[in-house]
Amino acid sequence: MDFEVQGKTILFVCAHPDDLEFCFGGTVAKWAGEGASIYYLILTDGSKGCEDPQLDPTELIKTRQREQDEAAKILGVKKVIFLDHVDGELENNPKLRKQIVRVIRKIKPDIVVTMDPTFVYDEKYGIINHPDHRVAGQTTLDSVYPFARNHRAFPELLDEGLTPHHVSDILLFNSLRMNFFVDIEDTLAKKLKALNCHKSQFKDPQAVEKLVILVAQNAGKKAKLKYAEGLTWVHINF
Repeated sequence: MDFEVQGKTILFVCAHPDDLEFCFGGTVAKWAGEGASIYYLILTDGSKGCEDPQLDPTELIKTRQREQDEAAKILGVKKVIFLDHVDGELENNPKLRKQIVRVIRKIKPDIVVTMDPTFVYDEKYGIINHPDHRVAGQTTLDSVYPFARNHRAFPELLDEGLTPHHVSDILLFNSLRMNFFVDIEDTLAKKLKALNCHKSQFKDPQAVEKLVILVAQNAGKKAKLKYAEGLTWVHINF
């Protein structure tokens, strides 16, 4: 299963630099190659993404943004938008919703892709989902519906010329509940290359690569493909 994405605008929203490469890198590369306009929206500054207590947080922020820009370029992303919320302190509040709604109304995506806020842990892979990921997903969903499409929500955005926008489709990352699969056999190498840009995050790049390949293989088995990225698809009917 896949979309016809040529000419479509697709917004990927996540909490931290590197989230999108891990979850959706193969899909991003495939859809960009098929003629979609891909935008990234990164909600936090990434300032907690390092275990070195001596590293200055300001330098880490700069490093992570540079790494994210490099990774996005490899995948064919049109633009990366960074917000400045503190890593680890993301909250679903009116300020963040307004920022996301502003981006949605400005670029008017056909599809929005983000994290599933119901995904808390996965014992198969030994993963506890970061609270920022869950907040990013829930706030993005709230922004898509009802706020981005309601002209009474954030009326000051109307003064900026940002009129309501109706998103047609949502895709969510949740390794436990997948009903939509993207064949990434031809773009897995690009995904791994983009992930390798996030050098500040990996103590053992080979272990990360093995995990990413394993996840792609397991998703592929569900879809009878060699490598896939599995997502949850929601079509918005009203």
